[in-house]
Amino acid sequence: MKPKKNFETLAVRTQTSRSSQREHSVPIYTTSSFVFNDAEQARAMFANEIEGNIYSRFSNPNNDEFVQKLCLLEGTEDGIATASGMAAMFCSMAAFLQKGDHILASRALFGSTHQVITQILPKWGIDYSYVDIGDNGAWEKEIRKETKMIFAETPSNPGLDLIDLGYLGEIASKHGIILNIDNCFATPYLQTPASFGAHIITHSATKFIDGQGRVLGGAILGSRDLIEKVRFFARHTGPAMSPFHGWILSKSLETLAVRMEKHCENALKLAQWLETQQGVQWVKYPFLPSHSQHKLALKQMRLGGGMVTFEIKSGLEGGRKFLNNLKMLSLTANLGDTRSIATHPASTTHSKLSKEEKLSTGISDGLIRISTGLEHLDDIISDVEQALAAAI
Repeated sequence: MKPKKNFETLAVRTQTSRSSQREHSVPIYTTSSFVFNDAEQARAMFANEIEGNIYSRFSNPNNDEFVQKLCLLEGTEDGIATASGMAAMFCSMAAFLQKGDHILASRALFGSTHQVITQILPKWGIDYSYVDIGDNGAWEKEIRKETKMIFAETPSNPGLDLIDLGYLGEIASKHGIILNIDNCFATPYLQTPASFGAHIITHSATKFIDGQGRVLGGAILGSRDLIEKVRFFARHTGPAMSPFHGWILSKSLETLAVRMEKHCENALKLAQWLETQQGVQWVKYPFLPSHSQHKLALKQMRLGGGMVTFEIKSGLEGGRKFLNNLKMLSLTANLGDTRSIATHPASTTHSKLSKEEKLSTGISDGLIRISTGLEHLDDIISDVEQALAAAI
């Protein structure tokens, strides 16, 4: 009996077959198509009688290696890679939903995901309902006979609210509904939604999985039968990942564990420090005892993640002053980078939401989201401290 390999070993040692050149690190397969040995092999591959690469819009060794690693880490059977995180979110919905269907989602969502659910899917006659993220009882009440999917992200962007994955897994199974979880903020190192009953796991690999702000990418993971439907949709609509990006992201997974450990260590200490600052109204971080869902975080997450959210007492003007006075932290809409990033969601990532929608998801004018990087903690705190002083 072979011993079960640990997360770090799977991330480092999972690799596609070496070529005749016997390379230690898999090369980049920047080819649009692959040749066949003969006409019969070509026929058999197109008929799905034998496996093999045909065209890089369908599959590519670099993308396949990335997905194979991610499936092992998430505990799923199959998956596909996409050109971006939002391509993954959209395909994971569009592959299963059709006119007359209903999708039930958490109210706290990334801004572009909200736009897909409320502006794009309704064009095809797909209805939606939102549930407040912490209200377990409301989820089952909102299920209709037309409900085909439950979609949620946990921790949420940007409020860092949590959803009880075990509870959602139970009601999805009870009602025969696909449970689709965006695991971008946590990554498989911190939580594995499939172990709680999720059927589909989606990722923006652009974030912590890449971890260095270099490439765009997404992934959709799940059981073979469900992913086969996603693969059909993606094959014919074309949201294919670049082989170069697949190669980078596969390499990125090799350091995911060690990076997430440091992200989480810095984020927890930053959050603890922020709680002591007079100019801060509140701080949210899943592994802070003050977080309203702290016990749930300990139950379903290994660590608290790399994101910290807080509100500046001086509101919108104070938030602007804080951002404008940062010296080291980057001002960008990305997250999950080695470099710490400060974002003002109300005016950037969630700016398309109405005032009422922002407030319903906890996005106030003074809310700041920090993606805690891998710099020395003292330098991160020093920069935040001087910017806070200017914002008071």
